[in-house]
Amino acid sequence: MSKQQLEVIGQDTGCCAGLSTAPLDEDQAADLAKVFKALGDPVRLRLMSLIASRGEGGEVCVCELTPAFELSQPTISHHLKLLRQAGLIDCERRGTWVYYWVRPGVLDRLATFLTGSRTAGAPA
Repeated sequence: MSKQQLEVIGQDTGCCAGLSTAPLDEDQAADLAKVFKALGDPVRLRLMSLIASRGEGGEVCVCELTPAFELSQPTISHHLKLLRQAGLIDCERRGTWVYYWVRPGVLDRLATFLTGSRTAGAPA
């Protein structure tokens, strides 16, 4: 196993530095707490995964999300609303249906925050 360190390029730290590189200020901590609170529910985490699996620029209709759960449509809508309020997803109504997508850069910013300045092969 090589101990060579790899330089990570092309990452924009966006809203905050990685957890291991600098302490959070109050505003950053409050913003991230909303995100992690939204993702802390298994249903919302699954919804986020279903939406994100469409890839960048992909979208999914609520009519495709609801059947994946044994929950009522109003309950699914409530969970989606909390993900929207946390700034993770966005949506657009088209006729009867609402289409959801991951907001650009959200997953990259979370990944950058969580991985910090760790190098490849460093223990988690």
